[in-house]
Amino acid sequence: MRAGHSRWIACLRSTESVFSKIILCKSVRRNMSSDHLLNPGQSSGRTPGERILLALKLHGPQTAAALGKRLAITGEAVRQQLVRLCEDGSVISWSEAKGVGRPSQFWGLTALGHGAFPDTHAELTVQLLRTIRQTLGEDAIDHLIAAREDETRQTYRAAMDGKRNLRERLDELVRLRSQEGYMAACEDPGDGTFLFVENHCPICAAATSCQGFCRAELNVFRDVLGPDVDIERAEHILAGARRCAYVVRMADRVA
Repeated sequence: MRAGHSRWIACLRSTESVFSKIILCKSVRRNMSSDHLLNPGQSSGRTPGERILLALKLHGPQTAAALGKRLAITGEAVRQQLVRLCEDGSVISWSEAKGVGRPSQFWGLTALGHGAFPDTHAELTVQLLRTIRQTLGEDAIDHLIAAREDETRQTYRAAMDGKRNLRERLDELVRLRSQEGYMAACEDPGDGTFLFVENHCPICAAATSCQGFCRAELNVFRDVLGPDVDIERAEHILAGARRCAYVVRMADRVA
């Protein structure tokens, strides 16, 4: 019995080591600049079609005119690219009425278009999760998620050292998550809250297979932003949204 338990622990530790490379993206994909579609700040070497895909990924469905204005290219050039992207299945169009006048034609990403933004080692990750669940049981999955959560929390807490206010902490969280491929951003609606956004999920396949990853990440956000902060998920990729978004505000203090 003791020998069997030792083998179980050894197997679990070995699997944790693999996950630290695949799921945490620390040694395999640490330099996201190697994948220009996951690095919005990198413009060199990007084709017009890729620029359009990136704009739709970051900002959601838009008209050709809006895309042309955003990308500083003519509407006709945008429409030509959109037709090509539509033909290969990356985008889809639809008409939408906006007030008085003719309906506007909007363009958005299809599942294939979203697939242009890699899900880090998706197939291998899902296979590992399936194998762990079948051979070691659900407790082993929980153990892996907890180990990932603890390691991520430690890394983020160290990075937050010296960040005194909420905006500084959110900016650092944006930097950390963008470095890991989440295409993160922080928006200020001007109503006393912040909107922390992740336009891409590089572990979507793993999260779909085991939603404990999403719960663990929200726990980490709450821990590293501090007890004086409330954060709630408002949009969720796994629920069909185009992005994950979190409303962040200072917590109400009880006198």
